[in-house]
Amino acid sequence: MSVTIYHNAECGTSRNTLAMIRQSGVEPHVVEYLKTPPDRATLTRLITQAGLSVREALRQKDTPFQELGLDDMAKSDDELLDAIAAHPILLNRPFVVTPKGTRLCRPSELVLDILENPAIGPFTKEDGEVIIDAEGKRIV
Repeated sequence: MSVTIYHNAECGTSRNTLAMIRQSGVEPHVVEYLKTPPDRATLTRLITQAGLSVREALRQKDTPFQELGLDDMAKSDDELLDAIAAHPILLNRPFVVTPKGTRLCRPSELVLDILENPAIGPFTKEDGEVIIDAEGKRIV
């Protein structure tokens, strides 16, 4: 199964998502999107395939969201995409693409819905939250 994750190693949600993908038996193609930002066509495809609006794909926390006035609802999708292109940190993360779909994996366990093998065994997030118990039952 081909899996791509748009990843930020500084983000716990992204690290947890990557760990679940690997625990499923897949080594994904990891795109460190802050170092190698996706082009506009890729951004548009990711957002559309995930069933989101451009605004829903924006990250507000720890970004220049407020400084750029992106809370202005009159901003067009083109303006929002331009802002993401100029400041990749504005793209919420992690986006994961598999043959079963594309998701913004917030929370990280949403990745299980698009993995070929979602029965990954017990899994506990970095913060101690149990996602899958010792019997393999999804808690969340």
